[in-house]
Amino acid sequence: MAKKVVPEEARRRRRPTRQGTVLSERLIVDTALRMLREHGSAGLSARRLGAALGADPSTLYRYFDGMDGLTLAIGEELIGRALDAFTATGDWRPDLRALGLGIHGAYLAHPQAAVLTASRVTGRPREIATDETVLGILRTAGFPDPEAVAIYHAFIDQSLAFAALDAGALALAETSRSSDERQWESTYARLPAEEYPHIAATAGLLAARMNRSAYPLALDMLLASAEARLRGISNSG
Repeated sequence: MAKKVVPEEARRRRRPTRQGTVLSERLIVDTALRMLREHGSAGLSARRLGAALGADPSTLYRYFDGMDGLTLAIGEELIGRALDAFTATGDWRPDLRALGLGIHGAYLAHPQAAVLTASRVTGRPREIATDETVLGILRTAGFPDPEAVAIYHAFIDQSLAFAALDAGALALAETSRSSDERQWESTYARLPAEEYPHIAATAGLLAARMNRSAYPLALDMLLASAEARLRGISNSG
């Protein structure tokens, strides 16, 4: 038998915690995001979260289906923040670019949480609303449904993949991240041209680019390809 879903109001702890606050999903998620930012994923546990909230750790299970449920709620919060900040203009390509950059930026604002959640599918309302928005933009622009779904798939996976990749670098310890970034000047820029002519010829450009995210360029390339496909569909119609 399926487990009965209890609305949050019915699950909410009515007595204030030791810190004088009343628990809610939003408060727990916000606290978990802060803990991830300060301590990384290794520092997030029901015990530590309960201590930060001034509540017994078991209280969390009235709001989430274990720590995995909390993880999904964190992912839902990140993508929801991107959607909340998005305003459609009715021009499909700028709209998708703005939404893609918003998703990427929302995850990078919380890199430890992004590493933990970018590969997850939450099935929650704000994630669903984001998917509905992307598909609506594409279908309204004139993409047939098979094309709209294919481009949506590439768009959302690219956004989240770059978010995970770039967040992974940001989540590194400062010494490790700095060491990685220096490789383009300390190693690649010094490779002998006789053995590595193409790297040597572009070493300065590589050093200038490689410590920045390639996501904006990759997104523009995806949207340019989608626009070309839409022109082809219109011309063949």
